[in-house]
Amino acid sequence: MVQLSDDCFAGPGAMMTLDQALALVARIARPVVDPEPVPLAAATGRVLAADVVATGDVPGADNSAVDGYAVYFDDLPPGADAILPVTGRAAAGHPWGQAARRGEAIRVFTGALMPAGPDTVLMQEDCRRDGDRVVIPPGIRRGANRRLAGEDVRRGQTVLRAGIRLRPQDVGLAAASGHASLAVQRPLRVAIFSTGDEVRDPGQALTPGTVYDSNRYVLGGLLGELGCRVTDLGILPDDAATVGDALARAAADHDLLFTSGGVSVGEEDHVRTAVAALGTLHAWRVAIKPGRPIALGQIGRVPFVGLPGNPAAAMVTFVTVARELVLRLAGRGETRPLTFPVRAAFARKKKRDRREFVRVRLATAADGVPEATPFPREGAGILSSLVEADGLVALPEDLTRLEAGMMVSFLPFSEVAR
Repeated sequence: MVQLSDDCFAGPGAMMTLDQALALVARIARPVVDPEPVPLAAATGRVLAADVVATGDVPGADNSAVDGYAVYFDDLPPGADAILPVTGRAAAGHPWGQAARRGEAIRVFTGALMPAGPDTVLMQEDCRRDGDRVVIPPGIRRGANRRLAGEDVRRGQTVLRAGIRLRPQDVGLAAASGHASLAVQRPLRVAIFSTGDEVRDPGQALTPGTVYDSNRYVLGGLLGELGCRVTDLGILPDDAATVGDALARAAADHDLLFTSGGVSVGEEDHVRTAVAALGTLHAWRVAIKPGRPIALGQIGRVPFVGLPGNPAAAMVTFVTVARELVLRLAGRGETRPLTFPVRAAFARKKKRDRREFVRVRLATAADGVPEATPFPREGAGILSSLVEADGLVALPEDLTRLEAGMMVSFLPFSEVAR
């Protein structure tokens, strides 16, 4: 199945805006996964592959919402107590089994089928039992505490739409609608690499000029939270032949490839050269900060994404750009994360024609409005800024001066795992 057209990112020129880049991904990316059935117990977190239709009404019959007494509303005198004999009993799973006569009450419990005839249920706390009779005060409304058949779901109703990532409550609704298993998409198989002779795995000894790799762990965690099956293929050295061989082997049994670092135009940026030799590399320069050097290409028919090597830039570009591609390849319907308006507790100048993402913490101001305060250090390599932040504030392309007190768009990190 084709995921990306062969020349969709080709051509020099001005950098893309973020909206243009996301619109392009929406136009070219198609699901690359196949459906498979799973039992309900294994369905949470998976992407639904087909609509779910209720096999029957939910609830299946009228039933009591409380413990109490089922009566005919018309047997209750307005403005005075009603005193009715209690002639039967119905519990959940144990119906009364016969019609109730006018002028009598049936003792019912939560979930019990309503006996034929009565239309209203009084809570036991509102009534007083007097031997084999019940004293009912006035003031109840007709139909109170009676659940109607199908008031939640109707037989034949589509209760879940394909493309959602199933939450526990979604799986519960499927169960209530009569389904023991669901068709879900196979998890997207993603291979991840880091690149660079200077990069070391945590636990190894550092020599002068070397750093520990954090990007693979951030990227693997982000992909795992989105339901992907991640293969960590380690660190690639700055050697074009080694990089090319590793990417070609990974493309043979994965749906998507990710690297961080090595996709710029420097002499040691061999990922760019290797991808161009193996398939097609579409240089994708997006006018965002932190970020910008993002690469999108394909090896054979397998999409490739190259993120910046700086840790903060790698995460921001994944969250704002690459996440969209991942979700569409995985068969998701709704792919954009929710954003929320908050008030800026800071002022800032910025360049026109570039969207900037500011790492911020939220706090509630004295007037009850959420306010965003930036992390004091914002370099593309400051990973601690992402740990201390609650999310990102987006400053749009046409804004050149943010004043304190202006409303801004806030993307919480909790949204990007959905």
